[in-house]
Amino acid sequence: MNSRVALQLAGVDRHYGQGDRLLTILKGADFSLRSGEIVALVAPSGTGKSTLLHIAGLLEKPDGGDVIVNGHSCAQLGDEERTAIRRNEIGFVYQFHHLLPEFSALENIMMPQLIGGLPRSEARERAKQLLDYMRIGHRADHRPSELSGGEQQRVAIARAVANAPIVLLADEPTGNLDPETAGYVFEALQALVRQSGLAALIATHNLELAGRMDRKVTIEDGKVRELR
Repeated sequence: MNSRVALQLAGVDRHYGQGDRLLTILKGADFSLRSGEIVALVAPSGTGKSTLLHIAGLLEKPDGGDVIVNGHSCAQLGDEERTAIRRNEIGFVYQFHHLLPEFSALENIMMPQLIGGLPRSEARERAKQLLDYMRIGHRADHRPSELSGGEQQRVAIARAVANAPIVLLADEPTGNLDPETAGYVFEALQALVRQSGLAALIATHNLELAGRMDRKVTIEDGKVRELR
């Protein structure tokens, strides 16, 4: 496994105001994710899984500490710089696929590449390659409503890695799928991580899938802890 640290949370704090009191979600949280590694984030609802993913993905700013993406400290960056890193270095997959309904599977995967400035011909070719890799190349011209749940989620994964990010963050990516389809989607995701050297953090309630990842972590008392 590549020893390079792709993502690091260093002493991260996150608080929210709730009426007249302060609700602490993360308190001095530390976490490292290495290239080529797939890690399960397993914790009960309300413990801060989504908050941690949002902070790791630069969607929220921490109240203290730092987020380091591909060696770049992000704590003091402005919105434009954070957006640029998010666009180029981080891919997101959610429980619901969030595909654009009026576009085909191929066009959905092309979209982030075109926004990133890649010529249309190159974006199309890479989108085709990703669909083939996810074993749904034959569904390239179908719109999301014409795809099964598993196919939709594989398109969403392909879209998330279309710009070759360093880090992939996924929030319950198989949560809406039946067990057999969930296993198939996870296998495709795992193969993609191994082949590309991505660093992947996957929040999941599926303990069977979590057991197939390289490590498992949880959130306890505002800190990230390893699970054995």
